[in-house]
Amino acid sequence: MNGHCASRFAPLQELLERRLAEGEERGASICVVQDGETVVDIWGGEAREGVPWERDTLVNTFSVTKTMLALVVLGLADSGEIDLDAPVADHWPEFAAEGKSQVLVRHLLGHTSGLPGWDATMTVDDLYDTRRAAALLAAQQPWFEPGQGSGYQAITHGHLLGELVQRATGRSLGTVLRTDYAEPLGADFWLGAPESVDGRVAVLKSPPGVPELGELGARALANPLLSMRVTTAREFLAAELGGFNGQGNARSIARLQLVISHGGALDGRRYLSPEVVERIFEVQSDARDRVLGIHIPFGMGYALPIPELMPTPTGRICWWVGHGGAVVINDLDRRMTMAYAMNKMSAELVGATKTRDYVRTTYECLSA
Repeated sequence: MNGHCASRFAPLQELLERRLAEGEERGASICVVQDGETVVDIWGGEAREGVPWERDTLVNTFSVTKTMLALVVLGLADSGEIDLDAPVADHWPEFAAEGKSQVLVRHLLGHTSGLPGWDATMTVDDLYDTRRAAALLAAQQPWFEPGQGSGYQAITHGHLLGELVQRATGRSLGTVLRTDYAEPLGADFWLGAPESVDGRVAVLKSPPGVPELGELGARALANPLLSMRVTTAREFLAAELGGFNGQGNARSIARLQLVISHGGALDGRRYLSPEVVERIFEVQSDARDRVLGIHIPFGMGYALPIPELMPTPTGRICWWVGHGGAVVINDLDRRMTMAYAMNKMSAELVGATKTRDYVRTTYECLSA
């Protein structure tokens, strides 16, 4: 085990050490920052066979990437470049097709757009052509009435918000994330990663089995079906698949998301106004998600507290997970961000047991 851990968080380090020793983890990193102080920054295990997980090891964070999209879009709302309550078609006129003229930006952020998947049969190569894939979504009918409950945009989320950002700013989503947030914050997180990082990317160990999905879930999550082997390919790493292919580690995830837990300001610089941060907590859906098949309360860009899925207190807390177990928790009341990223994947899509244990232990240490 490497890194540092404040003494009151020793149980969290011991939990990770035990799981690495017992093989429940292959390689992993955990970071906790409270009130501007990094109290946990630990990592260990293997990035790939015979190669240790180092301080600068990166790994695919899957849907934790979606929280970075939220950061970008909230920032553009703050600057007036995007209106969260305006129709998507104000920036993207083609999106109004097939009755979508009243789909709002906040519907995209809250997974209530009615576009959790494509009607067309898609390949991984089709996803890489992000603007064409977005155009297909713009041309199709919603799968359910927009704004009426959620249908998790597992893959489409990044294409929808990516095209919106491109139309509003003339810059790609990955470019805005890098230049406006990652670079000034010193965060080693990439959406559209350069070839120079390839040697640092950990190899994923596929989850044991596939979760059962309903008809809508299968339509959304298995079109296309993604092999974990593709996640270290140059084409995959270079693409800006904002729903699921950000490359980072616990430290860089936490560094970026601290902007949220610390009320929009960090290191003397304001990135978001307190008012736009509070908009995260406006409930967009509080029902059984049509794709995931479980009850999830969604705010703008994040899930909100629900102890059955993630053992957090109540209050101003927003969070999301990545396929396999990665997680980020932003707790505004405690000015705390906790992040976990790993390469041995759990089967659960949301609320993996080992993830819940890390979160629960973090809060136990925090209140000790």
